[in-house]
Amino acid sequence: MDADIKILEDKITQLVSLCGSLHEANVQLQGDLLKAQKGSDTLKSNMEQASIKLEGLLDKIPQSEETA
Repeated sequence: MDADIKILEDKITQLVSLCGSLHEANVQLQGDLLKAQKGSDTLKSNMEQASIKLEGLLDKIPQSEETA
């Protein structure tokens, strides 16, 4: 009976340790996700600004008339 209790205690200890490790990994992943989302937002903003600049430059290019 004492051996069974000791085995159960060891398994519970392992489970608690695993839960702690998983929690730490989850916190790290949440931080990584936040950084990735901010990076994505920055890239989207840069692309929008580049698109606006390109449209402005294209508007300044004179249109050539095709003669047939």
